[in-house]
Amino acid sequence: MAITYLKKAIKTPQTGTDETRKIVSDMLVKIEAGGEEAALAYGRDLDGYHGEAIVSEETIANAADTVSDQLKDDIKFAFDRVTKFAEAQKASIQEFETELSPGLWAGQKLIPIETAGCYVPGGRYAHVASAIMSIATAKVAGVEHIVACSAPNEKGPNPAIIYAMNMCGADTILSLGGVQGIAAMAFGLFTGKSARILVGPGNRFVAEAKRTLYGRVGIDMFAGPTEIAIIADDTADAAVVAEDLVSQAEHGTDSPAWLFTTSRQLADEVMAQMDRHINALPETARNAATTAWQDYGEVVLCDTHDEVVQVSDEYAAEHLEVHTGRNQWYSDTLKNYGSLFVGEETTVSYGDKCSGTNHILPTKGAAHYTGGLSVHKYMKIVTTQRMTREANREVGQAAARISRLEGMEGHARAADVRLRKYFPGENLG
Repeated sequence: MAITYLKKAIKTPQTGTDETRKIVSDMLVKIEAGGEEAALAYGRDLDGYHGEAIVSEETIANAADTVSDQLKDDIKFAFDRVTKFAEAQKASIQEFETELSPGLWAGQKLIPIETAGCYVPGGRYAHVASAIMSIATAKVAGVEHIVACSAPNEKGPNPAIIYAMNMCGADTILSLGGVQGIAAMAFGLFTGKSARILVGPGNRFVAEAKRTLYGRVGIDMFAGPTEIAIIADDTADAAVVAEDLVSQAEHGTDSPAWLFTTSRQLADEVMAQMDRHINALPETARNAATTAWQDYGEVVLCDTHDEVVQVSDEYAAEHLEVHTGRNQWYSDTLKNYGSLFVGEETTVSYGDKCSGTNHILPTKGAAHYTGGLSVHKYMKIVTTQRMTREANREVGQAAARISRLEGMEGHARAADVRLRKYFPGENLG
């Protein structure tokens, strides 16, 4: 296997350092003990916000007046596609009941989670799309109560985020971000309804808060900095590839961007263009992308397409684009990724904002074992069974024998008592 790193990362993204864990743990302890006032105090100290936690109907109405008609149309455009895709996901799994043997029926039921907590980042960027991805999907799943939160600044919550949250169906909106927002949803502060699942992207403190609370509540996934990988060959447009790498690097200084290619010429062209594309960004994004590409960017040259697949599947990128003359082959062969974007005509940016698939996806190799946020994350797939007395004749005897083989006499006796009751006088022990 001939693999050459034309550019190799010099750092590894860190989301759960000891310092981060201690800060988050201390905050969660203090907020649980201090309740709503403690959460508000962190909001004042960290965000400079001195208002109420629950966003009022008046604030929601004012937000709607602030948002332009064009942006409202764009939010609706994204909402419609995310909703349609979530509805298709929901339809892909069905409730059923089947007779496994005479008189023994087993079934599957889909039960929506009662309360979901949706975190929407509101710091450097106004992540309107994250509100759509998490809340609209929860609504399709049938979640009874959706709590959403986002970090305000000193003036209050971002109007576009509030508008999107409300339009997508959030029942309660909290003007809290960071660990305090996650804690408020998990502990049921301000609403009296503890979230059964916490979803949504965030910085390392948000990710660590979700990790710490996992088990007490469910979470969508353990998330780290966003990632992009692009598979490209000599048919790819270097300018398009470079722009797409930059589009994810602008997320933050620790956002990896990887290129896997069979073409040395393409690799050289892309690397030569990166600085130009990065320098064309506004200052905040430019600074983030510069550091991200310098510290975490990689360009991997492979001899064959099979080697490209091996490398890509090992990285298990959050977002994976394919720009080759063999797109269908790659689509059929690749196994590990959060979301796949096939062909130059689509891009991660479309999926991030409005094309319909969810942008809350696994990072840091988690795509080896899980997919992204879906309607199914908000639903419990539970099983049921029922049976006739006659069916106990066969099942009861088998269960008793297996139980005694395992040394679990109590289990065996639960079967025996039924066999004696339903079939008196018969020797079924």
